[in-house]
Amino acid sequence: MKIYTLHAKQNLPITLEEAWSLLSDPKNLKTITPDYMGFEILSGADRPMYPGQIIQYIVTPVLGIKTKWVTEITHVQDHAYFVDEQRFGPYALWHHKHFIKEIPGGVEMEDIVDYKVPMGILGQLVHPILVKPKLNEIFEYRKKKLIELYGEFKAPTS
Repeated sequence: MKIYTLHAKQNLPITLEEAWSLLSDPKNLKTITPDYMGFEILSGADRPMYPGQIIQYIVTPVLGIKTKWVTEITHVQDHAYFVDEQRFGPYALWHHKHFIKEIPGGVEMEDIVDYKVPMGILGQLVHPILVKPKLNEIFEYRKKKLIELYGEFKAPTS
């Protein structure tokens, strides 16, 4: 069983409160997801984030094929991190840790996604040519969108 890891970091010139407000509200996911993904929340985003929260989405990751994705928020530490885990969807395993911390001049956001593709060896063969590039593209889109919304981070000079 091969488990892959995606690791992304981004600094933004916003407060910890602004970052938490953005990341902890599932409704904001649509804003930072490429339009072609057809991201639509079906249910579960009507309350502030809490452990045990189930959120249902529709996504269209490849070839216009709509896929239902169900995640559970399993851990939340206010203004520090949360974890979402796929309960039903396109991956055999999806465990996504979101960390935020205050740094001089803004915040550092860090994502660590551990995931397993379905279909055994066939999935592993497709991973480097389809899955990994698609995930990298989605996280790159998010990075650019957040810069567009909040500006480029510039480390303070001493």
